Amino acid sequence: MRSIWNGAISFGLVSIPIKLVNATENHSVSFRQIHAEDGGRIRYRKYCELEDREVSSQEIGKGYEDSDGTIIPITEEDLAGLPIPTAKTIEIVAFVPEDRIDPLQMDAAYYLQAGGAPAAKPYTLLREALKRSKKVAITKYALRGRERLGMLRVVGDAIAMHGLLWPDEVRAPEGVAPDTDVTVRDKELDLADALMDTLGEVDLEDLHDEYREAVEEVVAAKAAGETPEEAPAPEAGGGKVLDLMAALENSVRAARESRGEEAEVKPLPQRRTSRSSPKDTGGEKSTSTAKKKTTSSPRKSTSKTSQTGKKSTTKKTAAKKSTGKKTASRKRSA
Repeated sequence: MRSIWNGAISFGLVSIPIKLVNATENHSVSFRQIHAEDGGRIRYRKYCELEDREVSSQEIGKGYEDSDGTIIPITEEDLAGLPIPTAKTIEIVAFVPEDRIDPLQMDAAYYLQAGGAPAAKPYTLLREALKRSKKVAITKYALRGRERLGMLRVVGDAIAMHGLLWPDEVRAPEGVAPDTDVTVRDKELDLADALMDTLGEVDLEDLHDEYREAVEEVVAAKAAGETPEEAPAPEAGGGKVLDLMAALENSVRAARESRGEEAEVKPLPQRRTSRSSPKDTGGEKSTSTAKKKTTSSPRKSTSKTSQTGKKSTTKKTAAKKSTGKKTASRKRSA
């Protein structure tokens, strides 16, 4: 890997010659600006406002714009003469637990490569000291015209450095969180937990940039004179959560189906809490009432049948009595 900076790590009085190399690379697809009408390249030319002419890179320098719009020229000699001890040194200023670093401060990542055979022993010493202490080193260094904050940690058998933003460069999350009072029920949290458990963990090596692959397929198709495949239409209603509970249940069901598990979302046991909601209590009452109604219905039908049977028996008895009377009256008349 090609180094982008050469210097040394200052570990007390120990100096470790190192080379700085990029630990990451950008794989995103880049585009050129073209004239849509004829496909011609669009290029930007650098012009001097005073002379109204194009200038070359060798003629371009640095300037600081003051508050009143005045441009103050700054030369490389001016910057080289700054009294910064970290101009060619990564100075270790402290060792702290890794969880002390706010991820919001994390910036670019680099590998520190030992600069030759003499650096092997002190490089290994620092690496093993970091491993044993289970801490990270906070550093200060200068790169691309400014002093920066950094963090050293062990990655495999190498020492990596993460550039850190200065604390005053991290904005506070003011006005970001919802400004309305929201109550999250235990049932909703239980479903969220179930969804998290169903989604489970993932090996980051299995993840890939699907957007970049789709763009590359479009480019390949057009280069071959073919029509790119149309993307499937997005599902209607995406992004609108009308019923949070239903959305969570459907999410759990979909996650289980995608993993080949049973899609049935079983009701979760209720947690016993001191603050039971009236709705939950109402639900329990309605369930018990329904059970009572269901249980009592056969009794009613049985009683109706018995009543009907009694009525028919009474009618038959009455008919027999009336027949008997008629027969007796006939005998008397005879």
